[in-house]
Amino acid sequence: MPTLTFIPFTPSPTISAGGLTSPQMADPKEKFFRHFQAELTLIQDEIGSLAALSPIGGERQSGIDKVLAGISRLSNEVMDATDFIPSYDQRAYSQAIKALTEKFNVTTGKLGPKSRFQFKSRNTGTATQSQAVPDPRLHRPWGSDGSQDADDSIKQIADIETRDAVGSLPSFSNSKDYNEELSRPENTRGVRKPSFSTAKNIAISNHTGLHIMLPSTASRATSSGSLTNLDRCIVDMTVPTSTGAPFAGLALNNIKHSLIIVGHVAGPAHMTGIKDSIIVVAARQVRIHDCKNVHVYLHCTSHPIVEDCSQVAFAPLPTFYQASESTTTETNQWDKVDDFKWLKDTASPNWSILAEESRVLDDVWENTVCGKASMSTNDILHELKVIS
Repeated sequence: MPTLTFIPFTPSPTISAGGLTSPQMADPKEKFFRHFQAELTLIQDEIGSLAALSPIGGERQSGIDKVLAGISRLSNEVMDATDFIPSYDQRAYSQAIKALTEKFNVTTGKLGPKSRFQFKSRNTGTATQSQAVPDPRLHRPWGSDGSQDADDSIKQIADIETRDAVGSLPSFSNSKDYNEELSRPENTRGVRKPSFSTAKNIAISNHTGLHIMLPSTASRATSSGSLTNLDRCIVDMTVPTSTGAPFAGLALNNIKHSLIIVGHVAGPAHMTGIKDSIIVVAARQVRIHDCKNVHVYLHCTSHPIVEDCSQVAFAPLPTFYQASESTTTETNQWDKVDDFKWLKDTASPNWSILAEESRVLDDVWENTVCGKASMSTNDILHELKVIS
């Protein structure tokens, strides 16, 4: 099925007496337009990846639930934005959501068994065996004509928070438990280099005080990635993701007092619940939720988005990590940040540009983070002022 396109209007720069306004002071309609475009693209990608997920162990089920939650959330956001979106654009948004729903129905219809996840159309005169009973967890906020109609609309998963929908990636069963290997007593000193050569994805979780550097063999497992529940850790995934095998998508969850060098992400990177840390990442999309006191060194080809955050500071990707052609030729929009919990005309207090004198020097990236194997994890974190 062709990729959906959505163009309700073309945003234009906001003009003030002094010229173009700062990216923080864009018109709410334009902010929402960019947000909607990013979410629409993200959900399309998730729908396209459903067929690659295994139906065993709940992996495909989780992917389907995630798409449903994303569509529902986007529909609700359109309804919440009616105060500042013109009626014509509201209709365009709802029609785009309807088209996205139809794409989801076609995709899940091909996966089998004929699923309860398929949206039921009231345009069909006679029910067939392939039309299953709609999932009872769901309701329908939008009608097929763009109006709000409880009998024909997008379904919503009840009691699933937004951050759960966008911050999780499918869970794969690896043939080897690399997290158990990392936690062994004999691996408590020095830099750990787990191969991930037999893994289907990169999943690192529940570690404290480790320095992990992924080798080139991990490039076999970058179909997706997740880093979860890390404290006072350093994780460097530059090597496998910068040599032709970027992550398709990445989720960072519940990380504190850590340095995470993601490397490259071809799709979206989601960061949720990160505190007192430094993140280095090159990605197509970046969504940052519920984060506090985080420095993000970033190359992003779309507007980064923050929600429910405070004290998040942005800087461009360090020169030392600009190895790939994409980071040297594509436009970096690292400072064009949209805060969707701050739609006022004034600058958002939740994010800022990291002052140059506060940025980590290139020499430190090369010679401390990567070049001093004798330094402990705490020593490096202390030098980067991640911990005191």
